[in-house]
Amino acid sequence: MSEPYYITTAISYPNGRPHIGHAYEAIAADVIARFQRAQGRNVRFQTGTDEHGLKMARKAEEQGKTARELADEMSGYFQEMCATLNVSHDRFIRTVEDDHHTASQAIWKAMEAKGDLYLDRYEGWYSVRDEAYYDEKELIGGESGEKLSPQGTPVEWTVEESWFFRLSKYQDALLKLFKETPEFLQPDSRRNEMIAFVEGGLRDLSISRTSFDWGVKVPGSDGHVMYVWVDALTNYLTGLGYPNMNGDMAKFWPANLHLIGKDIVRFHTIYWPAFLMSADLPLPKQVFGHGFLLNRGVKESKTLGNVTDPIALAEQFGVDNLRYFLMREVAFGQDGSYSPEAIVTRCNAELANSFGNLAQRTLSMIFKNMDGVLTADFTPSDGDIELEKLVHGACADLQSKFADLAFSDGLDAWMKGVFACNQYVDDQAPWTLRKTDPERMKAVLLTLFKQVRVLAITVRPVVPAASNTLLDQLGIPADERDYGNLTDSDWFDRRVATAAPLEKPEGVFPRLDMPAEEAAQC
Repeated sequence: MSEPYYITTAISYPNGRPHIGHAYEAIAADVIARFQRAQGRNVRFQTGTDEHGLKMARKAEEQGKTARELADEMSGYFQEMCATLNVSHDRFIRTVEDDHHTASQAIWKAMEAKGDLYLDRYEGWYSVRDEAYYDEKELIGGESGEKLSPQGTPVEWTVEESWFFRLSKYQDALLKLFKETPEFLQPDSRRNEMIAFVEGGLRDLSISRTSFDWGVKVPGSDGHVMYVWVDALTNYLTGLGYPNMNGDMAKFWPANLHLIGKDIVRFHTIYWPAFLMSADLPLPKQVFGHGFLLNRGVKESKTLGNVTDPIALAEQFGVDNLRYFLMREVAFGQDGSYSPEAIVTRCNAELANSFGNLAQRTLSMIFKNMDGVLTADFTPSDGDIELEKLVHGACADLQSKFADLAFSDGLDAWMKGVFACNQYVDDQAPWTLRKTDPERMKAVLLTLFKQVRVLAITVRPVVPAASNTLLDQLGIPADERDYGNLTDSDWFDRRVATAAPLEKPEGVFPRLDMPAEEAAQC
């Protein structure tokens, strides 16, 4: 039985349409999910939208809609983004769904039964935009002297009756978690930030609101709805059928990875593990807080007018090109930057000119010079065997790096295999061998055919559509495209035995054109 693997994204707050940051996280999670599936794991991949809270209620009121009408509309845009970007989630969860309300109320009751909830009065600073409470000492001053959250968002003084969670009770347990299980929170810089925050002292957390009613009802407490983060974090359990501890809960929990942005690390590594400890549930194995994606080095904002629609970006440059660029360009865990010219430059150099050209040249020469027919009656030279070892080594390096979420380094290793194949083509010059040594030409082309297959299978989690199109042209069956197939010594004989000739190939990575406004500046 294959080993289970459960990965989640943070569920997106849909008070606006998706931006490039949402796309970046969804693509990264999808690459991880596909990578784990390629290794034979039984993967459960969940994403979705977090639709409750004061921010959504106010946005709906501004637009003259009900909160549910706004939630239905905006969640649809996020589902469209996932479909467009080829995100292979097993469930897109919405927090308005009945099973999610059931799960949220179940974890509430579990924390209450532990004696960790009590009713009191909350007075303090609250950021509607962040859906977060802040201590006075955390606030910063704005240009006009107003108080702002650490994220630079407006805060307002809130006074209301509230249920509280005894977060302070878990201070020592959380410090022990961070210090004794460093892999729980990565990268290390995020863990160090959370250690410092906890060491500064934890205060009990207000976890219900009475000033609005758009949320999950607190069981047995009329007029109270749950603080949106209690509700939101519980989604990771909802998707597995909690509070039913059998079935998917037994198979997939604890989660292998919560993939989140660095701005919500506190919620996922302080609040969430404390809630789980209170409810006597196992903690996720790892939380990874990735960095921000900047537009030409600048954070996107509506004020600056530089917010990018990821669907439009995918339509302009191609889904696989966008996926490749984001995983290749940014050191995962750090902030990164993108621009149209950077996408064009990177994808043309590595996908179109290097890998795409390698595949096209190889298949075209087999089609033209061998009538597209593959044969097994050739003896590889030492150079052919050396190339095979080098390519397999490069692809093994990618797998090792991807296992550590080092996507850029993994793709750099993969490109070394691509470059080696292109150098081999130049050195062997099969177009010359066609006249001087046809049998040697055949050996060279079939050696390249084998390496193109390895490279295509290896990079498939990143560029799934293009890789599958290329593997279709190679005639590789759909059920022979996972990493376990890379060590199958009989695959080529089976492919030859089909006697199916290669069709005239079509390029899978066409060159991108520089956008007109960028070309004008060059």
